[in-house]
Amino acid sequence: MLTFADRVPTVDEQRAVATSVGWGEHFDWASIGASLIGSLHGVVALDGDEVVGVGRLVGDGVRYFYVQDVMVRPEASDEGIASRIVERLLEWARAQAPADAVVGLFASPEAVGVYEGLGFAAADGDPLGMTLDLAPRDGIRA
Repeated sequence: MLTFADRVPTVDEQRAVATSVGWGEHFDWASIGASLIGSLHGVVALDGDEVVGVGRLVGDGVRYFYVQDVMVRPEASDEGIASRIVERLLEWARAQAPADAVVGLFASPEAVGVYEGLGFAAADGDPLGMTLDLAPRDGIRA
């Protein structure tokens, strides 16, 4: 059964998912622990006890948020897990931030459609750099 935990992944979880998607060499594993601790928020997708996806938010925690390291194991990649991870990250950010806050990210080419489906738009001149104004979906902040 698929569940989502609102927490930053551990170094071992990050490494396992990154390695499964071919990104293992893109991380500095000596410093990733400090990087993860510096995250504003994280989401871990679990299939039973197995971590199948991770994602996190970094930024200043007030006006600027960045979606970082959203990864889903290949065997689970067609289940909409990446979208659900990002939706949870955005829910958390909306609860923390003023209405004029902005979320940015850099998408891999194959993930652009996922982010467009969540309301992100390409930044000027960079099809992989994307932003989203963080106003609540209904336009009203509680």
